[in-house]
Amino acid sequence: MTQDELKLAVAQAAIAYVVEGEIVGVGTGSTANFFIDELAKMKDKIKAAVASSEATAERLRAHGMTVLDLNEVTRMPVYIDGA
Repeated sequence: MTQDELKLAVAQAAIAYVVEGEIVGVGTGSTANFFIDELAKMKDKIKAAVASSEATAERLRAHGMTVLDLNEVTRMPVYIDGA
């Protein structure tokens, strides 16, 4: 597998950890970008997202997802990052 194929596989596997109806924390980087693209396929099943950077927030918004500031959030069952 290529590096990008591996990153996509990791992103697809991480989707299993997303809790429907909840807020998802999303990190930054190339693997996180693959995750965001996968998350967009189920955007109607999550409440919103919290981004670790402005670049991540922009990508989430470009997919039509609501992005909240961390200070607005009292509960976030999962945070996904590339590391």
